[in-house]
Amino acid sequence: MNIIFIQGKIISDIEFKFIMKENNYSVIIFKMILNNNSIVKVKGYNKIADYCYKNLYKNKIINICGYLNNKSEIIIDEIF
Repeated sequence: MNIIFIQGKIISDIEFKFIMKENNYSVIIFKMILNNNSIVKVKGYNKIADYCYKNLYKNKIINICGYLNNKSEIIIDEIF
């Protein structure tokens, strides 16, 4: 697993979805721009998705601890 720590600014609208309604699995998806001007796609699931939906917004600067999946998307483990 590739553990990463990044800081960046949210540049897209935050998209919240339910992926399995009967079990209440949720996902949050947004894009960030990093300090080196790279743009990355970020995803969070369940409790992280709920936290992000309530507390994050476009142009907010955040720190993320997570990992890269096989599609080069960042999956959030912790958010600061």
